[in-house]
Amino acid sequence: MFTLFIMMMERVGLIILLAFLLVNVSFFKKILLNRQLLSAKIKLIAIFATFAIISNFTGIVITDNQLLPGDFSTVLNADTSIANTRTLAIGVAGIIGGPFVGVGVGIIAGIHRVMQAGGTSLFYIVSSILVGCLAGYIGRNYIRLNKMPSTKKAFLLGTLMESIQMVFILFFSPTLEQGWLLVRFIAVPMILLNAIGTLIFITIISSTQKQEEQLRAVQTHDVLDLAAKTLPYFREGLTQESCGAVAKIIQKYTKVAAISMTDNHQILAHVGVGSDHHIPELDVMTSLSLDVLQTGHLTIARSKSAIGCSNPNCRLHAAIVIPLKSNDQIAGTLKMYFTDVNDLTHVEENMAEGLATIFSSQLELGEIEAQSKLLKDAEIKSLQAQVNPHFFFNAMNTIAALMRRDVTQSRQLLLQLSQYFRSNLQGARQTTITLEQELAHINAYLALEQARFPDRYTVSYDIEEGLESLAVPPFCLQVLVENAIRHAFHSRKTDNLIRVTMTRQGQTVRLCVRDNGFGINPEKYALLGQEPVPSVEGTGTALENLNKRLAGLFGPDSTLHFTTTAEGTRVTFKLPFERNSDTL
Repeated sequence: MFTLFIMMMERVGLIILLAFLLVNVSFFKKILLNRQLLSAKIKLIAIFATFAIISNFTGIVITDNQLLPGDFSTVLNADTSIANTRTLAIGVAGIIGGPFVGVGVGIIAGIHRVMQAGGTSLFYIVSSILVGCLAGYIGRNYIRLNKMPSTKKAFLLGTLMESIQMVFILFFSPTLEQGWLLVRFIAVPMILLNAIGTLIFITIISSTQKQEEQLRAVQTHDVLDLAAKTLPYFREGLTQESCGAVAKIIQKYTKVAAISMTDNHQILAHVGVGSDHHIPELDVMTSLSLDVLQTGHLTIARSKSAIGCSNPNCRLHAAIVIPLKSNDQIAGTLKMYFTDVNDLTHVEENMAEGLATIFSSQLELGEIEAQSKLLKDAEIKSLQAQVNPHFFFNAMNTIAALMRRDVTQSRQLLLQLSQYFRSNLQGARQTTITLEQELAHINAYLALEQARFPDRYTVSYDIEEGLESLAVPPFCLQVLVENAIRHAFHSRKTDNLIRVTMTRQGQTVRLCVRDNGFGINPEKYALLGQEPVPSVEGTGTALENLNKRLAGLFGPDSTLHFTTTAEGTRVTFKLPFERNSDTL
């Protein structure tokens, strides 16, 4: 038994070595990031089925409780058995990829084990499928949470999977006596070493994932800082001066070989390697850039020929080309160049996608600011464009704090923050939007508030069917919901309810936002909506601004009406039943 234990350690070591090499390959990292996709699951089946087949071939042949020499076994005699790490590969496959992957690897590994034995011992197919299925259903919960089992749970799972295999060997051997003799000889070393192997395999993958998350958290912090520094320049639009400054800032933060920026026709800036021939004022010179300008899709080049530079001495061998969009139109490109193709990893790809969204939003903001000067309804636009700086900084601080413990949630909150400010930008361009867009804006705001104060507020909706495309002023409901959250409940931490209701009454729609807070101070009640009401939480202009917009757009009959008691406050107003023109 001790000799078998030592020999099994060599086999487990081989699988662990392959695991270590595998998790350091970017191809496998991408699969793990997308392991809920069918294509990723098929790739996982292929990878772990290969591991299982290698385990079958490198198993230790046993006959009459004697170990036979040899390091590679393709065919087994009817009276021989083999100790291997096949169950380890099947179990880890299920934990990582779920039931589909676990069963898929189990079928392939079981069939190969039966073929190895000349078509006998069919129970190995059943046992392998059972192990894969069980490991997959256990792993499904970890996939949903985007986590890996702890070391203790990984060890127990490895023990359970191999124990199932031992039960099948015991009861499905030619005789119960033969099964007992074999299990007694191999059970302890195989269960122990497969459990240790599962633990090490899962730990390697888990530690690699944590390193990736930490790297992404650092990059997210840098991207936010970068966005803050580039915003003033992007607001000026794509000019040689603004793009030159932006390119220098981006290269400083990203450490790439070169940064280049173009509009739809020419190079506006190029900083770093290749600046001797990628010269501003020249027409867009690479075929790669021209393709991105035509398709509007982020494109990656992993060779010098794919970049399409006509200069034979160009040292740039890889690139990410990011389309810069404004109002869904291609305004130009941002190019990140690399002198070594190995420097272009999936981390840089993810960062580039994030930069594309941020920079496009900044360009859009710049255009909106320029256009707003030409709008006749400048007063209404300026009221709509106001953004609460306290909310912005609170949201950023919340996201920064979450990066240390939950990168996935912080990434989702960044998307919600982007949605929130996109809605603000949209409100600065339009006098009305659809109710559906207004509710999306509210939900983005609530997601950020709930991250700061989990389960403190409950917001419910009662909206009559058919009002989704109703034309409403931007922020008309969001301001009221935010006002309730900030002022209605004081320091109360539970049972804070807000209800939004909308009902059609002929050719008008009645909108109501009600809370169960402590009511409004009588001294402030008469001033609400009429003039600024300063408070500790803000300037008190939000309700006044909303009232002015409602009156300016729909007349005095659409202004806010307040009803307050010690049990809560209700704010109502009416809008004409008109569908937003953008939906027609």
